[in-house]
Amino acid sequence: MVLKNDPHSLKGHFLIAMPSLMDPNFHQTVTCLCEHTVEGALGLVINRIYPELTGGAVFQELGLDCTPALAQAPIYIGGPVHKGQIFVLHGPPFQWEGIHPVTASLALSNSKDILEALARGEGPDFFMITLGCAGWGPGQLESEIMANAWLTCPLEEDILFKTPLDQRWEQAAKSMGVDLSLLADVIGHA
Repeated sequence: MVLKNDPHSLKGHFLIAMPSLMDPNFHQTVTCLCEHTVEGALGLVINRIYPELTGGAVFQELGLDCTPALAQAPIYIGGPVHKGQIFVLHGPPFQWEGIHPVTASLALSNSKDILEALARGEGPDFFMITLGCAGWGPGQLESEIMANAWLTCPLEEDILFKTPLDQRWEQAAKSMGVDLSLLADVIGHA
């Protein structure tokens, strides 16, 4: 997978909500930025799940039988945009139709072939399934970062796929040397 590196892009980074960010869609969240260009940004929240929704129900709705492991897989709340659309954030392999590279070892897909492979237990070893995504228009994310709504750092796959859900917000901040408990809930300007 070949990636073009735009030095101004935050693609492949985490957005870590500052404690002062009270928007209920993003309070205490970590978002994996899957795209960031002058046209806007798209990401997936990686630390919120639907409490009663699992892979079994989603794949049943799609008319696909699935493995017992996938039937128990959590479904993440990817964000407030396109809430009914499925997104799969995953590691290799990368042979799926419509794959969108995020980093050299991470991609975003939502094509039928990856969903069918996951249902059969033949998909990527590491993945998360989300309903919905987070989106920002031109300049919107940059404005929010300038207003101290977000911290940013390169994403870490261990946080994505191995860190317990309730620890991802703190761990993402710690990966850049920040202890969120020491940050004030309000900001000021001198």
